[in-house]
Amino acid sequence: MEITTGPPEVRVPASAEVTDTIGTAEAVLTRRTGASVRLADPEDLGGSGRSVVMRVRVAETPFELPRTLVIKHYGSVPDEGCSDPFAHEAASCQLATALPPELRVGPELIAQDIEQRLLVLEDLGRGATLADVLFGDDPKAAERSMLAWARALGRLHTSMAGREADFDALMRRVGGDSWADPVAVDIRRSLSELPELLERTLGVSPAEEVRERLSAASGLLGSTKYRSFSPSDICPDNSLVTGNGVRFLDFEWACVRDVALDAAYLLFPFPSSWCSYALPEGMAENMLATWRSEVVEVWSDLDDDAVLRPRLLDAQLLWVWVSTWWFLPRDGQSDGPIDAHMPSPRRSTALADRWRRLGEDARSAGLSEVAECADRVVRALVERFGSEILELRPYPAFR
Repeated sequence: MEITTGPPEVRVPASAEVTDTIGTAEAVLTRRTGASVRLADPEDLGGSGRSVVMRVRVAETPFELPRTLVIKHYGSVPDEGCSDPFAHEAASCQLATALPPELRVGPELIAQDIEQRLLVLEDLGRGATLADVLFGDDPKAAERSMLAWARALGRLHTSMAGREADFDALMRRVGGDSWADPVAVDIRRSLSELPELLERTLGVSPAEEVRERLSAASGLLGSTKYRSFSPSDICPDNSLVTGNGVRFLDFEWACVRDVALDAAYLLFPFPSSWCSYALPEGMAENMLATWRSEVVEVWSDLDDDAVLRPRLLDAQLLWVWVSTWWFLPRDGQSDGPIDAHMPSPRRSTALADRWRRLGEDARSAGLSEVAECADRVVRALVERFGSEILELRPYPAFR
């Protein structure tokens, strides 16, 4: 998930790519409707190195189609053994489109072509993303949007629970031989690599009790009773605020995983993001309560703090662990600049805040060894980067 390693890469498609994408989409829609379809007025929506994404106007069709559509055209098939973002997106959109409209978590799939690696999707409009709202100047709108985001996440989990076999079958149908949660892959690697990295870069050696707790927490990465579909990358720029609630936009790394790994986003916002800010006092708990009110329809025992809170702490521990592994210098570089090219807040600030909060939560839960390890990491970060990293500023809308 490259969003963890730097600002998101945005590529402006060349005119030839635009022409090719429109022509391919017209052919796909023509085959689907049985009559000529013409598209016009392409608008670049900011794809990545993997895909071209644009909004188009339906200029000519004898059938009823939406006035505008979104086209997502993927590049070449990844090397064998690598995850295919097209397969993840196509399978996810098919899975979501099968739900009743009021339960859909993302755009409706209008048409697709597996060979051409192209998707034609419902245009959810020109509304603001959650990122736009958080970086705006209206605290009430930001609060409403964050609570709507939490509710949408809960509805996603309840509406998609028990659909793992369906997702697996759809992945195979669109050419994905296998799928995996990309975060789970990185977490498993970080479990073995981060202890040495912490020792080398910060002089902190995690106690054996901490490693044992991590091993137990990694049970969230396996088969549990609380698994559901996840877009995987549920950061603010991939969440659209609409009149019907928040909708999720990007399913390139979608997977099925334990809901606690997503719910942890509610308590310390967006741990997979390269850009982290603080929330006002009490908002995280309000968001968790909103999410919880939805998921108890499927998992009634998550209404019990004795069941939910330890799972959330395990998820928090895994996120802090893997994000530290992402951010600290690796590959033999003992003094790499982890804050290079970063806007405010710095990665070192985000790490210090995550470890500080982990220490507080672990101490409250009676996990003294985890709390002590977290305290030592915070002290080492301050010694290396300065005491100013202890202040994580709120999102601009809440200042």
